[in-house]
Amino acid sequence: MPAFDLPLTELERHHPDLEEPADFDAFWLSTLEEAGQADPLVSVRPVETGLRLTRTWDVTFRGFAGDPVRAWFSRPTGVDEPLPAVVEFAGYGRGRGLPHERLTWVNAGYAHLLMDNRGQGDQYGCGGETPDPHAGAPGGPGPAVRGLLAPEDYHYRRLITDAVRAVSAVRALPGVDAGRIVALGNSQGGGVALAVAGLVPDVAALLVTAPLLCGIRRALDLTDAGPYGEIAAYLAVHRGAEQEAYRTLSYMEGISFARRASAAAHFGVGLRDTVCPPSGVYGAFNRYGELARAGAEAEARKEIHAYPFNGHEGGDAVHVRRQLGWLAGVLLGAP
Repeated sequence: MPAFDLPLTELERHHPDLEEPADFDAFWLSTLEEAGQADPLVSVRPVETGLRLTRTWDVTFRGFAGDPVRAWFSRPTGVDEPLPAVVEFAGYGRGRGLPHERLTWVNAGYAHLLMDNRGQGDQYGCGGETPDPHAGAPGGPGPAVRGLLAPEDYHYRRLITDAVRAVSAVRALPGVDAGRIVALGNSQGGGVALAVAGLVPDVAALLVTAPLLCGIRRALDLTDAGPYGEIAAYLAVHRGAEQEAYRTLSYMEGISFARRASAAAHFGVGLRDTVCPPSGVYGAFNRYGELARAGAEAEARKEIHAYPFNGHEGGDAVHVRRQLGWLAGVLLGAP
């Protein structure tokens, strides 16, 4: 697929206008206040993985509406001091899978929490174990359209709330440096991580690649791929429901979360990405931190890496290597 979005010179200046709801902050404040009334942790059980250099626990924590959400928590074996923790959010259709699947961050010396996606896990990977008991509102079968006609009912309200609660859960686990929490994700996970950075003011760092839910209205005009295609297909049948859907999606807009974030941030994007168009990524990057730093003396530390000949895979392992070096510099003072 050739490059299909704006040229790079325009992407670097892309500063999109937003139709942001007047009650955006109030909506999320009330949602998170309701979810945060109970202690986050439900259970923490050690599991045998066959890995000698990694210890892993099966964690259940309370997410949206107190619903139990599953996660894997891992630490390097033989390390006793509190560690910075990377909280990772999985991509669209994935669950947490098996505990030995994602070892990069624990092998780099971090504690690592991988959150399950409620009501997902049946499209890729090795499955998930967290149901979504609130999926009965009008909308299609896929997560991107569940409850699409009202923000209170929408799947991503619940998933983003789970993600915020995952940060509270990891801070309650032993051996975690609560002042050094990192939000990490790619694609859907990137959009969720960006939301966490905008909703949790003291996250230390954000690692986000090809984030979903950024520049949503433009993405719906540009692509029928992936989750955006599910939304377009739903609206092709439910003619006249566009304004209700647009209103719901405006509360999940990643650029709005980016405006409110203040953590140091590292972005990645493939310029031939038809799943999460580059203009949405650059819109989030270019407007990142603009509300959080209003009146402050310095901007949040941020950088972005573009891969001109790559699509949704972006920089792949090359980009992960960049993430590792950058995060070590931010959290550990490495050169």
